Amino acid sequence: MTDQQGRIQALIQSIISYLEAHRSDTPGVDLTLDKLAAMDLCASRLVEAAPQGTRHDKVLNDAIAGIAGPGLHDIARCLSAAKDDLVWREDNARFYPPGADLGEGYNKCNLHALLIGPDACGYHHPDFSLGMFMLGPRTLYRDHAHEAPELYLNLSQRSGWRFHCGGWQDYPAGSLIWNPAGAPHATRVYDQPFISVFVWTEKVNSRCNVIHCDDWA
Repeated sequence: MTDQQGRIQALIQSIISYLEAHRSDTPGVDLTLDKLAAMDLCASRLVEAAPQGTRHDKVLNDAIAGIAGPGLHDIARCLSAAKDDLVWREDNARFYPPGADLGEGYNKCNLHALLIGPDACGYHHPDFSLGMFMLGPRTLYRDHAHEAPELYLNLSQRSGWRFHCGGWQDYPAGSLIWNPAGAPHATRVYDQPFISVFVWTEKVNSRCNVIHCDDWA
């Protein structure tokens, strides 16, 4: 196992450890852990992937530096150590139908890095995704829905969320959010960048669809 692979494996294990400490806190955590437990995550299964940096490196560094919350120290430390080992990609409407209007803020600054999943830089899996997700400051990630059930572990100190185009609620670092299949949800980012762990438990190749709401402006 190379040093790069070791740092990626340590990051994955730090995420799993946090989820283990919060079993049954939120729907979807147990399902995620059960799926992870069924995988062979030994060192010999780690893929070899060339790191890929990002034009948003400063924002990403700020997001990682801003991680603070109960029980998040290990994830923050491991992510900081492995940041330059990961393959960072921008969405570029890859997960949406052609012509989907995701808004200027989202298109300007979004990033993800797959740790487990198709084209992951950690472990390959055809129908499960676990990775990091980042948005730049002052971004509205517009209301959308997808067939893939989704779990978020928020690492940023404050982010806004709403479901079914309802009222907004702020969530702190360490909070867990479960989006069932097909459930509309949106995220808003304040003055500091947003970073999180995300999981799609199945149907990872399904498309997302923007759900129009009248208050985006």
